[in-house]
Amino acid sequence: MVRFLVRRLALTIPVLLGVATLVFALIHLIPGDPAQAILGETAAEADVEALRRRLGLDRPLVEQYGVFLAGAARGDLGTSLRTEEPVAQAILTRLPATLELAAAAMLVAIGVAIPLGIIAAVGRGTFVDHLATTFALAGISLPNFWLGPLLAILFAVELGWLPVSGRGTPAHLVLPAISLGAALAAILARMTRASLLEELREPYVLAARARGASRTRAVLRHAFRNSLVPVVTLIGLQFGAVLTGAVITETIFAWPGIGRLLIQSIGFRDYPLVQGCILFIAVTYVGMNLLTDLVYGVLDPRIRYE
Repeated sequence: MVRFLVRRLALTIPVLLGVATLVFALIHLIPGDPAQAILGETAAEADVEALRRRLGLDRPLVEQYGVFLAGAARGDLGTSLRTEEPVAQAILTRLPATLELAAAAMLVAIGVAIPLGIIAAVGRGTFVDHLATTFALAGISLPNFWLGPLLAILFAVELGWLPVSGRGTPAHLVLPAISLGAALAAILARMTRASLLEELREPYVLAARARGASRTRAVLRHAFRNSLVPVVTLIGLQFGAVLTGAVITETIFAWPGIGRLLIQSIGFRDYPLVQGCILFIAVTYVGMNLLTDLVYGVLDPRIRYE
């Protein structure tokens, strides 16, 4: 297990280096001058040039890239060009809001998908199974940039049941969490159903029933546990998708998280902040993949890493 962990951690280094390089290259290829965006269109050319020199934007791109990589290796992601706040501090300030939204979205997805997938697998071909399949197709087909405004119009504007934007009370979390977790719930319900159906065909389920186990115990205690490996894989992989989807959801509902910070920094051409946000999302995604691999050993003792 230790060798596996070390090997996986070593493999993450080129992945993160590639992400950092790609982000740095793309953000500098976007048209626009951060100094001009900070000072405004009416600023004098001399003032813009002075600000570019102070921010280090007049240096060659190779030198800027080297400074960025050296700082990232030390944990220093630079300073925001617009607010002059350390990028790491800005991200940590917004991190609790993003984690809160991601956790709520995952709870919505798991709380809806797992029971629905189990019921659909046990009642294969019944009305509940068809209803679950319809829900899954609808959830996958409805993007969150459309579902979010629809929920806001219906439950916040028309009915007035929930706040339309911001963060502060549990009520503010309901609409963003549903908007973000709906697509994941749909995918997870289909995966749970398919994985559990495969396990229900195995002889050990019939053997458990023959030994006197109830149908519920045979399904939940035996079949469902063994069907969890692909489900956990999907949950781990989709957590990264939740973070990327939070960029849109946080913008729609004015949720003060890292996703909204990323959109705002792109608008201001704030290179260090954009690079820091995307690098944080990449590190989180890679970390969740590693954690998912480690959980395999707990769910299925037959899996060996050495």
